[in-house]
Order: sequence, then structure tokens, then C-alpha cells
Amino acid sequence: MMIDADDFPDMQTLLNNITPEVYEALKRAVELGRWANGARLTAAQRETCLQAVIYYDGRHKPEGERVGYIQPQEHEHCGSEGDKKHDHAGNRWDEEQLLVFRQMSETHSTRH
Repeated sequence: MMIDADDFPDMQTLLNNITPEVYEALKRAVELGRWANGARLTAAQRETCLQAVIYYDGRHKPEGERVGYIQPQEHEHCGSEGDKKHDHAGNRWDEEQLLVFRQMSETHSTRH
């Protein structure tokens, strides 16, 4: 039996039809690096599953419950009078660091 590529739904259709059960299975696979049957995920499978989990979270969950969410923390010195005394210069990347980062990004860029 020959399967035609046109018989498969596009990625957007698949993403729009993820059920909560499929979401949990994908999330678990990413967490463990294995499918439910014990087979290891390839790097591409892990990346695709993680993208699907993030997509699902963005559509169905409040921000604070999404995968990877980090609660922002208030800093006593930021935005107050004390902020003027605090030096933020060390928090910024210099030109050399930015150049190295750009080169690394271009070298290891992921195509989607």
C-alpha cells in the first residue's frame, strides 16, 4: 500500500488538534528523552515535541503554568532611588561578547 504525502495533515493542523493526553505524552517524552515504549527520542524528535508542548501551552495555559516559565522577581534596588547608586554596566555584553555570540548563533543555527 502506497501512502501519498498529501494524505498527511500539515503541521498547523496537527498542532491545532493536540489533545490534553497527547500534550502530556509529548511533555513526558521531552522530560525523559524517551517515548512511552522506552525508545529514545532523536534530537529532532525532542525539538519538535518541545515546540509542540510550547505551542500547546501558549494556547491553553495561563502564563504562570507554561513550560519554562520563570516568575520575575522584584529587586530592591531597581526602579527606586537606590537604582542610581547601583551600577548595571556589568550586566551588559560588550561588543566582543556580542560578536562571539553572533558567530556561534550563525554556526549553530537551527532551520525551521
